[in-house]
Amino acid sequence: MSKQKRFILQENELPTQWYNILADMPNKPLPPIHPVTHQPLTVEDLAHIFPAECCKQELDTEHAWIDIPEEVLDKYKYYRSTPLVRAYALEEALQTPAHIYFKNESVNPLGSHKINSALPQCYYAKQEGTTNVTTETGAGQWGAALSYAASVFGLSAAVYQVKITMQQKPYRSSIMRTFGAAVTGSPSMSTRAGKDIITNDPTHPGSLGTAISEAVELATTTPNCKYTLGSVLNHVALHQTIIGLEAEKQMEMAGEYPDQVIACFGGGSNFGGIAFPFMRHNIKDGKTTEFIAAEPESCPKLTRGRFEYDFGDEAGYTPLLPMYTLGHEFKPSNIHAGGLRYHGAGMIVSQLIKDKMMHGVDIPQLESFEAGMIFARAEGIIPAPESCHAIAAVIREAKKAKETGEQKVILFNLSGHGLIDIPSYDQYINGDLSNYTLSDADIEKGLKDLPHLV
Repeated sequence: MSKQKRFILQENELPTQWYNILADMPNKPLPPIHPVTHQPLTVEDLAHIFPAECCKQELDTEHAWIDIPEEVLDKYKYYRSTPLVRAYALEEALQTPAHIYFKNESVNPLGSHKINSALPQCYYAKQEGTTNVTTETGAGQWGAALSYAASVFGLSAAVYQVKITMQQKPYRSSIMRTFGAAVTGSPSMSTRAGKDIITNDPTHPGSLGTAISEAVELATTTPNCKYTLGSVLNHVALHQTIIGLEAEKQMEMAGEYPDQVIACFGGGSNFGGIAFPFMRHNIKDGKTTEFIAAEPESCPKLTRGRFEYDFGDEAGYTPLLPMYTLGHEFKPSNIHAGGLRYHGAGMIVSQLIKDKMMHGVDIPQLESFEAGMIFARAEGIIPAPESCHAIAAVIREAKKAKETGEQKVILFNLSGHGLIDIPSYDQYINGDLSNYTLSDADIEKGLKDLPHLV
């Protein structure tokens, strides 16, 4: 391995506030609306499901900076800052003049960025007297982080994990149980929503939409229980901006500023986390950084979805959200990037896509694993299948720079490591994986029953 340069902030340099891009967006997203009345949601509407402070943050379009509670900041200091790394070895492997940097969130507890929001969500739940929290998870990074955070704050946790991913990644379920969480494969027979889904499709492999339905049902039917979410919503992206705010200071230490910011995209939490703090300089200071969200070719809501009001879950329990979507009944293929198999994009990202302030790219599964192998052999870190999509987009841009001779600066978020995903790497190495491409008919099938409220 060649030389590697790492930039780490001192404890007294850590951000003490999260950045709320909603306050600075030139065009605010349309409001989330009540599924029955079709009226804009209030904090009181959302507080039946989520911790009240998270609801306030969700709908806050005025305050650009939100204080990080002291107790949460103390927990952050156990593992933050995470390193910003100049990827010299990757640059050499690609023979590119581009300078490539990555924010290494894989060194966090549980190995991904998800803990950054799990801690404040559990803190706020505890503060209002909640004793139980519930959630969904795809690949398991969020479920693992939430289980750990719940144990930190003395809460009981119940996690619904997408059934096919639970089979693909059994160790993540074990991690959740190690921290005391109850873990159920979704769809299950433990909720009304799960029973209905199984009745309609006994072989349903599960999706984040099915798992959200079950978790929301449990939260609304269990005393003293709140639902927590690992992506999509505004307050989750808010908490994740700790990533980009650190990276901003670290890029100053490196003496460079990114021409491109890239992250993988499922619902938008790690993308927003790395991108939004830099995007504020495009909005307020005239910077021209390009923002690229890398999604799976098999779940292309950013590039082939439709902007509509849609449910965040399959059963229709959630509020209606204005977003780019493939339809809440969309059944994603069983790719190994389980954290990216979600039918819709968050409200903020959807508005930014509409306003052409960022764009998405679709990455085939085989290209993503090839990129992960290149990165692992160059930098010595095995990335999560989700993160491989970002790396694939970086490699595309680095190759363009090689062709043009442009010495641009690329920053990407390494959202997690892939040490629990080794069986999927084995399948790739053995030639047992394939690409999944959706036809136009597949896309239209998922979109045909949307409420068309935009």
